[in-house]
Amino acid sequence: MKYCLLFLFAFNVFQLSAQIDREQQPANDAGNIRILSNKLYGKLLDKNTGKPIEAASVQLFAAGPSNKDSLLTGMLTKANGDFSFDHLPALKKFRLLISAIGYTSWEQEVIPEYGKASDKEKFRTDLGNISLEAEIKQLGGVVVVATRPALEMGIDRKVFNASKSLVSSGGTAIDLMKNIPSVSVDVDGNVQLRNSSPQIFVDGRPTILTLDQIPADNIERVELITNPSARFDAASSSGIINIVLKKNKRVGLNGVASIGIG
Repeated sequence: MKYCLLFLFAFNVFQLSAQIDREQQPANDAGNIRILSNKLYGKLLDKNTGKPIEAASVQLFAAGPSNKDSLLTGMLTKANGDFSFDHLPALKKFRLLISAIGYTSWEQEVIPEYGKASDKEKFRTDLGNISLEAEIKQLGGVVVVATRPALEMGIDRKVFNASKSLVSSGGTAIDLMKNIPSVSVDVDGNVQLRNSSPQIFVDGRPTILTLDQIPADNIERVELITNPSARFDAASSSGIINIVLKKNKRVGLNGVASIGIG
């Protein structure tokens, strides 16, 4: 009986001690979360697709007249578009600048919300999802300019464009022939094509005009036919020089005057 009383006394003392400890322990306020460091974070998304933007440049500046354009920190967004800055100074406002290839730049001032009591100089600001618009640039009109070469190779002939010659203005057909490869002109104005005397055609037909009677600026092109086909007569076996005149021939008279002293 004596031992039972001692046991009951010890049990009551232990229970009373535990109750006192519980009363002295402060209640845990779940709504009071301590902010360990100043933090600013957010997520970058494509406005059209809603997909995260990776490797975008995010720069954080200190805003205000005293520290204008003062870069605090920066980073590239992660694969999921997240970015965050920790251990920031306690400033009234910041300036956030975001740029990415193919997107328009995004800039905005951020005013953090500070805590209360012991956290009055600390903040934890969530910027949420930031959407960037794709940068669309309209190209101006493209003009493709092509020029014909001076000498073109056809199936059965070589074509020399007279407009490419410097003597096409003010000279005669003889002056033009002197600048055509495979054509030689002697001092008397006789023309040879590969060491043979060719037949002179004008617009595909034989002519009685001499080369010094044809102004060079009326010539559009000169065709050299070294191996005439069967549709030409036998007299053309030495080759044909076909002079093609311009279609918009000027109305008037052309002539060449020469004076010789004997």
